[in-house]
Amino acid sequence: MIPGQVAVVVPAFNEQDWLPASLRAIDAARVHLMRTIPRVLVSVTVVLDRCTDGSAAAARAGHGISVISGSFDSVGAARDAGVRFALARSRSVPARTWIANTDADTLVPRDWLVRHHAFGGHSDLVLGTVRPTLTADNADRIQLWSNAYVPRDGHDHVHGANLGIRGSTYQDVGGFAPLAQDEDVHLAERVKAAGARWTASGSLEVMTSSRTSGRVPAGFSTYLRGLV
Repeated sequence: MIPGQVAVVVPAFNEQDWLPASLRAIDAARVHLMRTIPRVLVSVTVVLDRCTDGSAAAARAGHGISVISGSFDSVGAARDAGVRFALARSRSVPARTWIANTDADTLVPRDWLVRHHAFGGHSDLVLGTVRPTLTADNADRIQLWSNAYVPRDGHDHVHGANLGIRGSTYQDVGGFAPLAQDEDVHLAERVKAAGARWTASGSLEVMTSSRTSGRVPAGFSTYLRGLV
């Protein structure tokens, strides 16, 4: 079923340095989708989890962004709150609402939402890939990452920074669990176990932070830090 609305959900925990650029990239993708497929509605929800920095101001400075805040205590609970908020306000039924999940330290490409919308026409879940940012002091680490990470179709990677799911499928499997890590993996496993249609795309890529000190225990930053 082709989505009538795409809802972007972005959790943030003290991300004032990354959030402005992340939201600018999302807005560019939103505008591109609306120009490409004018009938599609787009919403963006930022979930502020225990933020004590300037993340709130950065989120509210964005164009047309809904902001919710609270002490969710885990990335899984924060993502779930954002998705349920977006679904409750969607002008399409859950079966025609596509949830595009990403992170506050991630930059999505201009065609990201157009491609997510297309996947929503034939899949209930899409798993994209990530590429860490290259800097002058991490070239060796990123090379090690590149040697180990194969972004092919049918890959076995799961990243909350690039995961799309149909709203009704999300509800059917119970959504993101309130986990401090691997909430994305657990969701994908439940979707697959339920027999829903899913796609692992090697070309649906986002650029994400290559920091080695992150917000989630045993998250992507921890993985990068272990590449020596």
